[in-house]
Amino acid sequence: MIRYLKIAVFLACLGPLAYLLYGFFGRTPFDQTTWGQGLGANPIEKITHTTGDWTLWFLLITLAITPARKLLHLPSLIKFRRMIGLFAFFYGCLHFLTYIWLDKFFNLHEMLADIAKRKFITIGLTALVLMVPLAITSTTGWIRRLGGKRWQALHRLIYFSAIAGVIHFLWLVKADIREPVEDGIVLGALLLYRVVVWALAAYKRRPHPAAVSARTVTESQ
Repeated sequence: MIRYLKIAVFLACLGPLAYLLYGFFGRTPFDQTTWGQGLGANPIEKITHTTGDWTLWFLLITLAITPARKLLHLPSLIKFRRMIGLFAFFYGCLHFLTYIWLDKFFNLHEMLADIAKRKFITIGLTALVLMVPLAITSTTGWIRRLGGKRWQALHRLIYFSAIAGVIHFLWLVKADIREPVEDGIVLGALLLYRVVVWALAAYKRRPHPAAVSARTVTESQ
């Protein structure tokens, strides 16, 4: 059952890419004069925004899997986290490729000038770079090499990548900030859940006064 669900989720994750390809090539893919018309007046901007949106949304979905599996008592959800996280990286790469290829035509001088001038590009690039080690070490082999604790510590970079992604989106928009604020609220809730879980776990590990007193009395006898 899980196997078929994985296939369904995989195909669903390809949906945004299929939408962009269909919109770009249209009903007549061999007629180059129609390319891009299905994506509106500015197809490059449409591709950039769509890939950027889905990068952030897949990051949020990846972060939402842990609380969802615990709160909904669905431990099998963990089997989808790696796939969705890799799709976040995949769409992040498409987002960056759209910028350096379709927007800047690999003009390094313009790209460096953009990075120096526009801080939202710098923070967006930071978000993508933070995802690179997560994608590389997502395999079972890397989990064994790093060990559970070190692997988990490394993969906490996803929190910083998601934060940088929200900031990138917020700095990008000029007037209507509703979407990045909504994404920020979702991210804030997911991070708050983790803080509460960590705090409760630390509280449970801390020796309580009654237990300490009982141990002291036992040791003194």
